[in-house]
Amino acid sequence: MKIRAVHTQIFEEKADLAAFVVRFIPSVAENTVLAVSSKVVALWKGNTLAYQSLAQKEKLIKQYSQGALKTPLAWLTIKDGMIMTNAGIDESNANGKLILLPDCYDCAHELRIALQKMWKVHNLGIVVTDSMILPLRAGVIAAAVGYAGFKGVKDLRGQQDIFGKKLQTTLVNVADSLATAAALVMGEAAEQCPLCIIEGAPVVFRDIMDRDEIKYPVKNDLYTPLLRAAKLIEEEK
Repeated sequence: MKIRAVHTQIFEEKADLAAFVVRFIPSVAENTVLAVSSKVVALWKGNTLAYQSLAQKEKLIKQYSQGALKTPLAWLTIKDGMIMTNAGIDESNANGKLILLPDCYDCAHELRIALQKMWKVHNLGIVVTDSMILPLRAGVIAAAVGYAGFKGVKDLRGQQDIFGKKLQTTLVNVADSLATAAALVMGEAAEQCPLCIIEGAPVVFRDIMDRDEIKYPVKNDLYTPLLRAAKLIEEEK
């Protein structure tokens, strides 16, 4: 698998994202996945607000999350079926504004259609990346807050391991794995690389978008007891 971050100019709010991408990446081969920073996607959709106060930001965090817990470092929130800090509301590289996440699945689908036409390719994946923190691990990685054009989860249940034991629960998270790989070369500070080309990824390309395939049932999730204890999710009635 080959991964290459693409240095660009600063993306202006509400500019044409597809045209911006093609300006810096004139063409791609079939079976390419393009990773795009969620911040650029949010700017494309104009999802920004002028920063007024911490109280304003905290109100927005509660408004745009399904569960929120204040910690000494940030708000730990659940948004769109995943855990993230501050409901994805960001101030870094925002020039004094607050940047809010749009519907990144719809955005990935829309961008994919535009780029398929401009690049004249069919098998094209789009993954929208955002930073996240793993419990008890130093540093940020990245997650897919939206994607289109490929299966986001590989189901290995029923297959055998090298000793013939049948796998009972193993699912491979393709979308988040691609997002993390891309973020490693895209950077987090002043690198100015909001785009990343991924070639040779072991993915299954498809036109169908299933935003629920990557969401794991609360009743079976490893972290559910912890999330309930923290009152981020409700007890079943």
